[in-house]
This record gives sequence, C-alpha cells and structure tokens, in this order.
Amino acid sequence: MPTTSLSITTPDGLADVFAAFPDGGERYPGVLMYPDVFGVRPVIERMARELAGHGFYVLVPNLFYRHGPAPVVELPEHIGDEARPAIFERLLPLVQEHTTERVLRDADAYLTFLIGRPEVAEGPVGVTGYCIGAALAMRTATAHPDKVAAVAGFHPGFIVTDAPDSPHRLVSRLTAEVHLGLAEGDLTPEAIAELDQALSAAGVEHHTEIYPGTRHGFTMADTDALHAEGLRRHWERLLALLDRTVAAKG
Repeated sequence: MPTTSLSITTPDGLADVFAAFPDGGERYPGVLMYPDVFGVRPVIERMARELAGHGFYVLVPNLFYRHGPAPVVELPEHIGDEARPAIFERLLPLVQEHTTERVLRDADAYLTFLIGRPEVAEGPVGVTGYCIGAALAMRTATAHPDKVAAVAGFHPGFIVTDAPDSPHRLVSRLTAEVHLGLAEGDLTPEAIAELDQALSAAGVEHHTEIYPGTRHGFTMADTDALHAEGLRRHWERLLALLDRTVAAKG
C-alpha cells in the first residue's frame, strides 16, 4: 500500500499531509479524511491505509500545520483517559484559533490538491472526519457542493452549536449524502432533532445514527474510548456511503 507525506500550499503556509492509495497504477476516487483533535498519528495513518485498501486515494491533512508539522503536541503511544485532560489543555488554544475562515481557506486548498492528483479519478470526492474533523467535513461539503458527493462524520463535535454559522445551519447548501455516526452522549436528543430537521428541510439524503454502547472517540484504537463494534460499524457505514456515491461516479 503506497503512502507518502506531501506538502500543500495554502494561503497561510505549507500544510503537511499524509496520503495513502492502492498500488494499482490506476486512478481512484478521492477521499479527504479529517482526523480528530489529536491529529495525524500512527492510528490515523493506519485508518487511511485501510480505507485506501478498498480502492480510494485518501488524503489526511495536519489540521494545525500553522503551529508546525504533525504531531503538533507530543502524544503518548496510547492516549488513556488520565492523559486526555492535559493534552486537551494544550490543544484547546489551537482549536480556538482554527476559525471558520481558516477552515474554509484550508478546505479549498485541500480539495484543489486532492482533485488535481494524477492518481485521483475525475468526479466528485468524499469527505470524512472524526470528532472536530466531522464539523470540518460538513463545512467542506457545504462550501464545495460541486465537488463533494459524500460526507461522513463519526463521534462529531461542534456540529450543532449556537453560532450563526454552525454547520447544521448551512446544510441547505449540501448536495452530498450524509452519514453521522454518534456516540451515546455526543448530542442531546434536542440537538439531534434540530440537526435532522435541518437536513430533512434541505432535502439532504442523510442518516443520523447513535452507535449503541459507544462513547466519544470510539473509532480510535489508541484511546480508551475504542469500541470494537462501533469501529466495525463505522467501516461498514463509511464504505457503503462511498461505494454508492464517489466510487459509483468516479
């Protein structure tokens, strides 16, 4: 499985990215994968390789490249519950600085780069994300409806907020099919209802699902939140979504 580290020129500098793709010498549907708040690290690279093994060119950006190459903060090999508060404390200022304006500038650069890769087939791409990356995936899809046919988010954060530009308030711009896989407790029942109502009113084909027995971060094998069945279901839902959207159209 070929993998490579690349740099993307953005309006704010050089973003380091990780790419994985099949070793077939052909052109494959593109997928932009936004990592969780802990960023690009071995577990995310393994997930990118696994997705690439199903016939996709997968691009994973370092969300916080403005502060240096990934990993931007030092991470233990296993992010246990006892270590999370201190790591979050170091990451919170970076999250707060990652404004919507920055997100959209980066998304434009990432998609332009991805679609322009010689290994990527013509046609729309998919965007998927974890934790904060799910909100970035939604913002990317709403900002580029002509380029994104599928958006998936798992144990999402910042999807439904009180902000005027909360992702759920922008879904009328979507043309992509949406799947959101929630951990128990990720969103209140009221927030889920508000999100589903917005998607339905916009005519967006979507599926919002609570994965039983999971908690936030359930897809990440280097954390205590890992839930084997939740991770399996995530792959099942993600691959089915991509197969009927970007793979079918690429």
